[in-house]
Amino acid sequence: MRYSPDAIRTIALVGHAGCGKTSLVEALLHRGGALHAPGSVERGTTVCDFDPLERKYHHSLNAAVTHLHYRDTRIYLLDTPGYPDFSGLAISALPAVETAAIVVNAQTGVEMTTRRMMAWAQERKLCRMIVVNGIDREKVDLPGLLTQIQEAFGKECLPINLPALSGRQVVDCFFNPAGDADFLSVAAAHNALVDQVVEIDPALMELYLEQGEAISPEQLHEPFERALREGHLVPICFTSAANGVGIAELLDVFVRLLPNPLEGNSPLFYRDAGGRREVVRAEPVADKHVLAHTFKIVVDPYIGKMAVFRIHQGTIRRDSQLYIGDARQPFKVAHLMMLQGKEHVDVQQAGPGDICATAKVDEIGFDAVLHDAPEDGNIHLTPLDFPTPIYGLAIEPARRGNEQRLWEVLQKLSAEDPCLRIEHPVGTNETVVRGLGELHLRLVLERLSEQYKLEVVTRPPKIAYRETIGAKAEGHHRHKKQTGGAGQFGEVMLRVEPLPRGAGFEFVDAVKGGAIPGQFIPAVEKGIQQVIDSGPLAGFPMQDVRVTVFDGKSHPVDSKEVAFVSAGRKAFIDAVLKAQPVLLEPIVDIEVITPEAAMGDIIGDLSAKRGQVHGTRTAAGNAVVVAGQVPLSELNDYQSRLNAIAGGDGTYSIQLSHYDPVSPAQQERMAAQHKKQGDGAAP
Repeated sequence: MRYSPDAIRTIALVGHAGCGKTSLVEALLHRGGALHAPGSVERGTTVCDFDPLERKYHHSLNAAVTHLHYRDTRIYLLDTPGYPDFSGLAISALPAVETAAIVVNAQTGVEMTTRRMMAWAQERKLCRMIVVNGIDREKVDLPGLLTQIQEAFGKECLPINLPALSGRQVVDCFFNPAGDADFLSVAAAHNALVDQVVEIDPALMELYLEQGEAISPEQLHEPFERALREGHLVPICFTSAANGVGIAELLDVFVRLLPNPLEGNSPLFYRDAGGRREVVRAEPVADKHVLAHTFKIVVDPYIGKMAVFRIHQGTIRRDSQLYIGDARQPFKVAHLMMLQGKEHVDVQQAGPGDICATAKVDEIGFDAVLHDAPEDGNIHLTPLDFPTPIYGLAIEPARRGNEQRLWEVLQKLSAEDPCLRIEHPVGTNETVVRGLGELHLRLVLERLSEQYKLEVVTRPPKIAYRETIGAKAEGHHRHKKQTGGAGQFGEVMLRVEPLPRGAGFEFVDAVKGGAIPGQFIPAVEKGIQQVIDSGPLAGFPMQDVRVTVFDGKSHPVDSKEVAFVSAGRKAFIDAVLKAQPVLLEPIVDIEVITPEAAMGDIIGDLSAKRGQVHGTRTAAGNAVVVAGQVPLSELNDYQSRLNAIAGGDGTYSIQLSHYDPVSPAQQERMAAQHKKQGDGAAP
């Protein structure tokens, strides 16, 4: 059945691991008639946790899409992972919905991922609500939890229903405010909601002051939606997925109060217009041209690559011709599917607000905009602010010959996960996989082993040091070789000088009078470049060096390209070793988000790691941000250290700032090690 946009709701359930999001989805699907009975996370029978690793660990490791039909409304539910290591997959679901439902465990309260997801949803200007799950559990302090929520996220967080009969049912505080609750007064909760809603509508405020409680829920509907859109109200619902308490009431809130695609804040599309960003408003109208956004990629072993997208404008039909971003060649929608966990249901068409998938289109990638008008090829969604993948492992196949297959599999895994990066840093000659934490990469290794039957060897990645020089110097080498026939001859004289940090490499041809024939100058540069790629001091790439070739000699018969390659390389080494060679280490900007109580220990620990703290600032939820700079080599396994200091509530991000010289002792040690390995260059 096709639904109009005003009869569609899209909700992402987000929150900390263990808060019960997956069980809540099961309860909602069951209450809405989509399931005969709710599945169990512990038994591995839920709709959303269908991946073998999810069943093994009893936690969501990816975002899953489900839907149900309730009171003539189609409700899309996106179940997202709660572990911080998989927060990228939770964030990527936000552009697909109008509302983020932040789920809070009634026993453990507001946790680290709870705060992060609330902030990310607010940044994307999504309507937000809070669902307190597990209200019937033992040793639950719900009044204290409500106070904690309001202290963390503001007084705009107000209960729209309240627990009653010791958590065995909930009573409505908005539509029909009657009955007694376990704490608070239902009437007081109703008045607080009405006061908050009417604040944004002066005319309604005046009417409210005149009529008091006579204002009906119907009169409050439009300002209620506006309050949600503006973040002026964050309603709180109380539930228990385990016994179904509050589930029907939660569905009623979804249908009666949450925004549909016509009412929610417009997605943040923009168009490149002559170097400027021009805002593009997607209109949820079925007969306009198509505008859809790909928020999830699945590489399925049976159906190939599957792209999951939200339609923001227009209608997509089976056999529609669509374009991917700037591509000028359209593809045909051969498969159009709605998702129910791992199940795929073919549909003929879908419109604004629908979340669908298509398969076997390899060109579609994460974040791609799909459209049916070539002139819309430069429309993009405002980029999501993903956490930086900083936890790295160098990886190689256990068996020689599997290098290409490993690379192909890693590309598939990174296509599915926007926070999984595959790097091949210059100068280290290794493949590095980077993720958001140890668990993130551990599960990547398990997928390689169990799903793709590919055994690998891992180790900590090498630090990408660099080499440069500290003074001017000249170098000279004559390459002369006679082997019975035609010989080899080439002589090069050159000068090196340091450049400002970050300037790179500069080659200057200053040869006069044809001392080195012009056809051999590229050979000289080639020889120099060989040393630039692997420096003579410790084997790392060189930077910030100008090389000026100013003289040399040639032979009319014996001079060849190979001779000038060798002469250029060894003359450059000769000059570098005279020019006070310097080993550089990467310095990164670091920001550590930590509870305020741990700030002093964090600052002391960074100082002990040769870091410099530049300042602190406050962050949401009684947290602080410590900003500074620290050598990258000091951050090996820093997340574990941070967890120990901050009690598991700390996180950090880094970005390369610049390169600085290492200490003389460290430089001497690394140079000696390089020479011992037999790689030290000598003129």
